[in-house]
Amino acid sequence: MSRAGHDPGHIPVMLAEVLEALNPADAEIYVDGTFGGGGYTRSFLAAAECRVLGIDRDPAAISRGQDLAAGYGSTPDGLPRLTMLHGTFGSMDELVRGTGLSSVSGIVLDLGVSSFQIDEADRGFSFRADGPLDMRMGSEGESAADLVNAASEKELADIFHFYGEERHARRVAKAVVSARADEPFRTTLRLAELIRSVVPADRSGIDSATRSFQGLRIAVNDELGEIERGLDAAFDLIAPGGRIVVVSFHSLEDRIVKRAFAKAAGTAPTPSRHNPGAFSAPPLAPFTLLSRRAVRPSEEECARNPRARSARLRALLRHTDPAARTQGNSTFSRQETDR
Repeated sequence: MSRAGHDPGHIPVMLAEVLEALNPADAEIYVDGTFGGGGYTRSFLAAAECRVLGIDRDPAAISRGQDLAAGYGSTPDGLPRLTMLHGTFGSMDELVRGTGLSSVSGIVLDLGVSSFQIDEADRGFSFRADGPLDMRMGSEGESAADLVNAASEKELADIFHFYGEERHARRVAKAVVSARADEPFRTTLRLAELIRSVVPADRSGIDSATRSFQGLRIAVNDELGEIERGLDAAFDLIAPGGRIVVVSFHSLEDRIVKRAFAKAAGTAPTPSRHNPGAFSAPPLAPFTLLSRRAVRPSEEECARNPRARSARLRALLRHTDPAARTQGNSTFSRQETDR
């Protein structure tokens, strides 16, 4: 254990690439919008004499961050180098402005579920360890058990299909509705075993319950809506010369980030040439993509941490001078992917 009880063995995905994209500098202020175990934050504070605002909806993460903050002390101006803010990153504009700040120099989002939450069976995210069917990243709102036991068969099928990208979504939903008539679902393993009984084994070796559990988790936490709100808030908060870095883990997340970044950088698809207004000069976009495509983790990292295999990093720079806009100038473009 290192400073304030933080576990240095918890290494966040694509840490080197995130640090390179964010480029922390002394005296600047950064937002870690998905604090989790504090891995990114710890690295930012070590890389520069900066401040970090750590945001998380999970009270356990806030507690970890407050313990960590005590070890980093204050700036020469007497401000804490790490400040924890309890809430969702979709509300980061309100949370940050509540501290008296109007802008920040960098924002990082690591989308999806925290490894701390997966590893704690009592949180109900894992289909490999038995626990209550919860899946809430925070402590409020509808749980996965509430959803599974009350939603209609069609609603469940849509959740499994659209959020979980499960090909056998209707079959899973039908089996869930039939089984809950005998006894409501309360635990993760009972639901996982039911799903495995109706979904054929995947040739890739991925557990048959993976996609359905993903769909439920996204629905319970409104994760896709949260991403959209979070990106809008980030665009508003980031200062000229500042950077937004997002790591996503599946196509639904990455698609939202890709489209939002393309629009912000003025690289979204152009209108049809048959449109009379198509040839008018577009306004200069306020942002520049730091890499033309998503950046992938190295083979070494994927071998060391299997969770990194599906990761995609995208980064955006807000220009100080829109007329000086450039594209694809990232030094980590060697690991870019078309996806």
